[in-house]
Amino acid sequence: MTNNIGLEEILKGIGPLDGEWIEKAKERTAQLVMPARALGRLHEISERLCGIQKTLKPSINHKAILVMAGDHGVVDEGVSAYPQEVTGAMVQTFLRGGAGINAISRHVGAEVWVVDMGIIPELKSDELDERNRLLIRKLARGTSSLAKGPATTRKAAEEAIITGFQLATDLFRKGVEILGTGDMGIGNTTPSAAIGAVITGTGLDKMVGRGTGVDDEGLEKKKEAIQQGIEINQPNSKDGLDVLSKVGGFEIGGIAGCILAGAYHSRPVVIDGFISTAGALVAHALCPAVTDYIFAGHCSEEPGHRAMLEHLVLEPILDLGMRLGEGTGGALAMTIMEAAVWVFNNVLTFEEAGVADKD
Repeated sequence: MTNNIGLEEILKGIGPLDGEWIEKAKERTAQLVMPARALGRLHEISERLCGIQKTLKPSINHKAILVMAGDHGVVDEGVSAYPQEVTGAMVQTFLRGGAGINAISRHVGAEVWVVDMGIIPELKSDELDERNRLLIRKLARGTSSLAKGPATTRKAAEEAIITGFQLATDLFRKGVEILGTGDMGIGNTTPSAAIGAVITGTGLDKMVGRGTGVDDEGLEKKKEAIQQGIEINQPNSKDGLDVLSKVGGFEIGGIAGCILAGAYHSRPVVIDGFISTAGALVAHALCPAVTDYIFAGHCSEEPGHRAMLEHLVLEPILDLGMRLGEGTGGALAMTIMEAAVWVFNNVLTFEEAGVADKD
């Protein structure tokens, strides 16, 4: 049982993949009726899924996306091109089924669940469309400005991670075989860039991008806010919880918890772009083994995203110039992963096809 499980116990319950199943999968791949590893990374994807699920019949039919939403006090520093009210409005759009993540999720056959991790407005689930898809787990009405002090407390940061872990666990228990992480929160590229700079050691000129499209002045304000936040808070790059509490956000903590749940329960998790990868950096700082269970859906247009992925030693499945967030890139990558599974499960071996192999 994982109800009321603590963070320390979660971390103790995570181990690296069992290489034996990956080796078995590679043996089957070598027998498929095609030149050796002719479908490139599709083989690596299917083999890792075999290792995660401990089977030679991998399945990712039951898909879900958890879109974590939170607001950020650092918006007061002029770091976003959009007003903070957009966060709540977009949550309602998700619930109406009218956002980018809804369209792509319908295409890939994934459920979309929206989580209020800490947005400013008080949404009443009984007044919203698709109210059963809204999960209210509000930790506070937004974080404090990281440029003036800690974004939140260590206790609240840990609670955000545990909340994400529990929500993902609930979905896995309901039969979800693959989980995608999404986000919504005006200003959240700022804490994500701060997390990325602290944990990867990348300079702000390379890490900080324009997010929703700030102009040159807004970009400088963003860098200044992050620099100030790092100097004031002195986050410890080796302590994921310290980094999250000082310069992070509630939805980023929720995403980190989802990733820990995937590793704990041996389920694949597909991360989206810049914000989801900030969550992955936090999870990795807490438990490096989590990367065995993570698939990087795509590489964002945010300049620092590639540095984040390199730190995690993850290669993105897609690189389409996307920068929407919401979980869209991760959801779209599920179609490629599904193709990899279909190849592994359905292509005949040389023997089954009655075709002589190269030997």
